[in-house]
Amino acid sequence: MTEPTPPSWERATLERLALRALDEQRRARHWSILLKLLWFTLVFLVVAAMLGWIGGGAKEPIRTGKHTALVELKGVIGVESKASADKVISALGNAFKDRNTQGVVLRINSPGGSPVQSGYINDEIRRLRARHPDIPFHVVVQDLCASGGYYVAVAADRIFVDKASLVGSIGVIMGGFGFTSAMEKIGVERRSYTAGDNKDFLDPFAPENPAHREHARKMLGEIHEQFIKVVRQGRGKRLKESPEIFSGLVWTGERAVELGLADGFGSLESVARDVIKAEHVVDFTPDDNFFEQLSRRLGASAAQSALQAALAEIAARGAPSLR
Repeated sequence: MTEPTPPSWERATLERLALRALDEQRRARHWSILLKLLWFTLVFLVVAAMLGWIGGGAKEPIRTGKHTALVELKGVIGVESKASADKVISALGNAFKDRNTQGVVLRINSPGGSPVQSGYINDEIRRLRARHPDIPFHVVVQDLCASGGYYVAVAADRIFVDKASLVGSIGVIMGGFGFTSAMEKIGVERRSYTAGDNKDFLDPFAPENPAHREHARKMLGEIHEQFIKVVRQGRGKRLKESPEIFSGLVWTGERAVELGLADGFGSLESVARDVIKAEHVVDFTPDDNFFEQLSRRLGASAAQSALQAALAEIAARGAPSLR
């Protein structure tokens, strides 16, 4: 019997190449499916977050009976911040409307921010208090309740602080820069074309205009008077007025109580337990949804490259701030 002829080396090589090609095709299909699945998942998460299906909104209250409702105000008060008027007002509305709420605590840790946003929150707190007169509303200060933060706080029934908290800064600031000397040294010529005599108001690349400076001071004075009026309205006879009270100074919590800027010492837990008499606390503060968290992280990575342009824009068009 004749033995079979072994395959030629050409045939063996072709078989190996064919098997390798098939293996590569299988791997390519697997990777393609995986990538498509990952992209689909990412798109779904982004769309779901934008529609509010994932995160965001007020925390769903745990139905365990009577409670103290908590809303947090942290950080700079601004349109795009976590302490924006829209977010804080929405949370406060939910807290007051809950049938199990025995009292509402706004816990503040803020250096201030936009006078407009602070005013919105203050107005809404007074509206909610008038609409729900049986629900007490108190502010608890953590480390800092300054300027716009204090603008919000004075709408409360009572303000509680720690003896080392920093409270006050009843004033207004609008900052900017002047680059005229630096431009002369490096030989840069400023070219600005406007329609309107004051369109270049507070232009940092032009010499300071005395008329613009005076107008800015008047604006700040008007906003400062609005701030003072709100503080007097909220604190009433409790406030021990002196020339320094409205000068922009910051006080310790201990001194703030003496001056009538605050009412006493307390934490969230002690106010809920001893003042509101509802020890269980339910947090109504809205969470950032997935899309907001992603946007903030991406924005943080891009912020460094845009910092110089942003500073120039802020300097040129700086808005008054309660900070």
